[in-house]
Amino acid sequence: MSIKEIESAIRDIKDFPKKGIIFKDITPVLQSGKLFSEVIDIFYSQYKKNPPDYIVAIDSRGFLFGAALAYRFGCGIVPVRKKGKLPYKTIEESYDLEYGTATVEIHEDALKKGDRVVLIDDLLATGGTAGAAIKLIEKLGAEIIGISFLVELEFLKGRNSIGKYSVNSLIFVP
Repeated sequence: MSIKEIESAIRDIKDFPKKGIIFKDITPVLQSGKLFSEVIDIFYSQYKKNPPDYIVAIDSRGFLFGAALAYRFGCGIVPVRKKGKLPYKTIEESYDLEYGTATVEIHEDALKKGDRVVLIDDLLATGGTAGAAIKLIEKLGAEIIGISFLVELEFLKGRNSIGKYSVNSLIFVP
């Protein structure tokens, strides 16, 4: 199995969720047990020598990768969700994305100072969501040991929102 095989399974959906956007549909990767396992194995290999205490996964497709990776590490998973979706006390961070604005939240007791985390999501576009998640993690005092994405849209320069952290993307769209 190779990155090229994973990349070829991702399909482009034009004008979704609005005109002018080309959406990267990862569902064919998720539907293939072989491809999905390969993605999780690659993510795992990035951190196996320096394992996290938690996987912090971004709503919603990040949950799919985050849950499988947390299981693989035997560690906890912490969701970063869209505003209003978490049941307990939260802290929040707002951000801009390529087609609007949004707010994400994390439980105020989800992480503590010194916890080592990997942040994961399916796609890095403008970096707004990841940047907001980073700010939430930092507010709670946890240490980000890495950030991983299945796909990175390089032309949107999302890494600029990541700052000092190491980013591991499997597939790059120039």
